[in-house]
Amino acid sequence: MKASIKLVAGNSNRPLTEAISNYLEVPLTACQVKRFADMEVFVELLENVRGEDVFVVQSTSFPANDHLMELLIIIDALRRSSARRITAVMPYFGYARQDRRATGRTPISAKLVANMVTHAGADRVLTVDLHAGQIQGFFDIPTDNLFAAPVMVRDIKERLDLDNVMVVSPDVGGVVRARALAKRIDAALAIVDKRRERPGESEVMNIIGNVEGRTCILVDDIVDSGGTLCNAAEALLQHGAREVYAYCTHGVLSGGAVARIASSQLKEMVITDSILPTEAVKVARNIRTITVAPLLGEAIGRTATESSVSSLFD
Repeated sequence: MKASIKLVAGNSNRPLTEAISNYLEVPLTACQVKRFADMEVFVELLENVRGEDVFVVQSTSFPANDHLMELLIIIDALRRSSARRITAVMPYFGYARQDRRATGRTPISAKLVANMVTHAGADRVLTVDLHAGQIQGFFDIPTDNLFAAPVMVRDIKERLDLDNVMVVSPDVGGVVRARALAKRIDAALAIVDKRRERPGESEVMNIIGNVEGRTCILVDDIVDSGGTLCNAAEALLQHGAREVYAYCTHGVLSGGAVARIASSQLKEMVITDSILPTEAVKVARNIRTITVAPLLGEAIGRTATESSVSSLFD
């Protein structure tokens, strides 16, 4: 199984790809991804991949467009080099928040990106915690949406007293995700009812559930500006919560998000390494990173051997 896998790293998150490589005990395939003077992307495979089962690991995180183009060009290079099967491993699928037309005359960019990956030559896609599960249907190729919940549950069990824990959804839209985590650790569920006045800003309205004296865990898939989680943490503490943690899969953390979280009332925010942590994230007092490399490595190994991937989450 190991000999049949070829693992290719893009530039978006090489440390994660190296960790997956170590887990699988498969060396990274030599591949040169560089820029011309005008920042045009150039890819050259330095090993034979003819007839091989190839996995390309590339998050489309900041700078999203550069990393997306890298992924497409790597896939094209593999297709033209006669790879037997190409799997795009996208730990963070960028543009996922543009999954519908919220207003008139706007695109559905998540569908466009799915089309681009497919037409570039990918045979299947592997990703983690899509912003909306139905994005799997945007692809006309097999798509596996992995869940970071088992990784988070393991961390929560190691660090917190589960007898006093309450899982909290930061908004109504995230209830399904929060309920799934609460079920795994046999915890109660609460919901933050908020109204968003404009993009990037949120106003907490009410807490549904009794959080008094509880250790609250906010659960979300993406943390970008951090405003929603910081406001939710403040509201939970005002309603009597003892302390508030946040567990989020994708730490986009744009603009002043890191500073905002560092100065917030969050006891700790835990993110995964689906997106390469910046130096600011690494030194932040209350932000910690956990790895999804074993999860992705196991899924890649099972895909290569045609074994069940969904059974990872049974």
